[in-house]
Amino acid sequence: MNVSNKPIGVFDSGVGGLSVWLEIDKLLPNESIVYYADNANCPYGEKTRNEVVEYSAKATQFLIDKGCKIIVVACNTATSQAIDYLRKTFGIPFVGIVPAVKPAAINSKTGVIAILATSGTLKSKKFNDTRREFSRKTEVILVEGGELVDIVENGLQGTKQSEEVLRNYINPLIEGHIDHLVLGCTHFPFLIEDIRKITGDSVVLDDPAPAIAQRTKYILEKENLRASPDNQKKIEFFSSGNIETLKNMVRNCAGIKPWMKFAENKKEN
Repeated sequence: MNVSNKPIGVFDSGVGGLSVWLEIDKLLPNESIVYYADNANCPYGEKTRNEVVEYSAKATQFLIDKGCKIIVVACNTATSQAIDYLRKTFGIPFVGIVPAVKPAAINSKTGVIAILATSGTLKSKKFNDTRREFSRKTEVILVEGGELVDIVENGLQGTKQSEEVLRNYINPLIEGHIDHLVLGCTHFPFLIEDIRKITGDSVVLDDPAPAIAQRTKYILEKENLRASPDNQKKIEFFSSGNIETLKNMVRNCAGIKPWMKFAENKKEN
């Protein structure tokens, strides 16, 4: 196979990285993609750094074994705690994801923004270096929202339970006069409709997924790895846990297409 027609690899601790996959697929519609959800070890935000590095390395090796030409780490915790190790260990381009602190801080009118993320991301050096660099003149409220990962993994978005949990997080932020809410976990874009019921249009929701797709396109073009126009597109989804969780989310957010394949890979747990 022509190297440029090899697939893009994307991994996350679970279904959250599908928010990044959707943007990549939209921007690069003729690219093949292999998506790996490490559901068996989700969420990464509650794991130690060593565990996150171990799981991320296994996911990366799995995607390389599938012939991937570039790896997109579609997980904030994995990026913040493991991507430096991955880049040193594997001879392949990587694209990481970090909370969109910079655009939120630059565009804030009230001077108060909030970052909703998992504890693993909020505690990481990489995240805190970014936060300090781009928010020196902005008040930043950090909110640990790990239980929201479980809501998305269990398909509870759009339910009363989801809205009630989100109100507990967001109402105090609105009272604190935030005008930007940074979605610091790839699961959280799937809660945007629920969040909007609470914030209305008074708060900008900063989702980094479109920028990650643009970065992926840039790296592919820089490395001369864009798929040819006649590439026979194929999308494969793998899960280290229950594949039905992943399949249901894909069905709900994009629909199942003939070129999609789903399989479990529990030996990688």
